[in-house]
Amino acid sequence: MSTLTINSYELIPFNLKTKPLMQHYLEITPIELSDYTFAANYIWLSNASGFYTIINNTFCLFILSSGELSMLLPPLGKLEDTLSATPICFEIMNAQNSSPYYSKIEYVHEAFLEAFVNSLEHGAEIFDSLADYLIEKKLVDYIYMADDLIELKGNSYHSKRNEINKFKKSYANVRTEVFEKEKHGDGILTLFNNWVQERTKYMPKAEVETFLDGIYFERFAIKRLIKDYDKLELIGLVLFIGDEIKGFTMGEKITDDTSSVLIEKTDFETFGCAQFIFREFTKVLKATYNSTYINVGDDMGFENLKKVKMSYRPKKLILKYTIYQK
Repeated sequence: MSTLTINSYELIPFNLKTKPLMQHYLEITPIELSDYTFAANYIWLSNASGFYTIINNTFCLFILSSGELSMLLPPLGKLEDTLSATPICFEIMNAQNSSPYYSKIEYVHEAFLEAFVNSLEHGAEIFDSLADYLIEKKLVDYIYMADDLIELKGNSYHSKRNEINKFKKSYANVRTEVFEKEKHGDGILTLFNNWVQERTKYMPKAEVETFLDGIYFERFAIKRLIKDYDKLELIGLVLFIGDEIKGFTMGEKITDDTSSVLIEKTDFETFGCAQFIFREFTKVLKATYNSTYINVGDDMGFENLKKVKMSYRPKKLILKYTIYQK
């Protein structure tokens, strides 16, 4: 992939070699959102090309999809630098895009948004200052206390405890192993393919095509996770019943007190499997990274996924925004 030059800024291809540089800027102002890691962006860039450049001492990550340029994150760095870099980022996007409609910054966290709005208001009425921008609430990240997910105390977690206990009683030969790509890679891809088949069995035909479109990108992400697992500095857990893989999950450290679950898949027809591996992986994340909080990302707008994530009683719901230029 070659570089892009727009408005005298050289946009460099985003790949594994970018990790140390992006990590440096992420550490300047740590954000507990699941999107603010190298791995979270790298694994999902399958339908678009990623590019980055440094503007006003900030790391600016762009994606090019069907010829249109947008940003997956706001500029990364000190807050005052990100604010000064933002208008330049929009100028770059506008110079490339067929319409300003495509120029946008996604997964914007609240601290940046508050500072951004305040900077626009300086010396002007808010209506006038925001005239060129549209700020839209999007999804929320679900963040839990690690101890809550491990201990499952109280009536709120009664059903979770029951599901795990039934699972353990039903399957005496359950074990978990820390993920190794040579040992487990093929097995978790097989589990994933079986999971897709089982999901589509019970899905209305009208929804299958949309579901499979999304699955294409998820399969690509899992393959990237396996291939570059060690370089991405992730940790994974694989669940066995006997010699058969019934679940896997992977995650990483986001900040000093927060870890995230990047992906989790379990056998669709093994009751209690998902609840069991989630609790066991939380133990691993806490022990490995000394994490107080576990971020499981957003619900992608799916109502059933929202219900599952709410059922675990999140400690925090962190809003994410998109900034458009009109």
